[in-house]
Amino acid sequence: MSYDIRLVKLVTGETVIGKFKEDKIEEPAVIQTVPSQQGVQIMLLPYGYPFDQEMGGELAMQHVIFEYKKCPEDLKTKYLEATTNITLSSGGALNDLDKMAGGTPDLSSLLKK
Repeated sequence: MSYDIRLVKLVTGETVIGKFKEDKIEEPAVIQTVPSQQGVQIMLLPYGYPFDQEMGGELAMQHVIFEYKKCPEDLKTKYLEATTNITLSSGGALNDLDKMAGGTPDLSSLLKK
């Protein structure tokens, strides 16, 4: 099954990725940027964290202020891995997360595009 994965910014300022379906974002994950010695890295957290430990729930599109034109394929892959617990193969800027510090990708390579 193919999902329509979208990257959006909410009116609260949070950047969220999730599955778009019928004018809502299902199983949303908040994207957190974390500065480190290796550069800027990102983390995907369930939107309801720390009370929800798994991706779930939904957000109405009326709370979206901006929808990104493109969502990086590797970010989509890591999101799908987090929501399904299935490892998918991919390549590019966000690949090999386990080898990077803290298990999070280097976001600086995305900002250069």
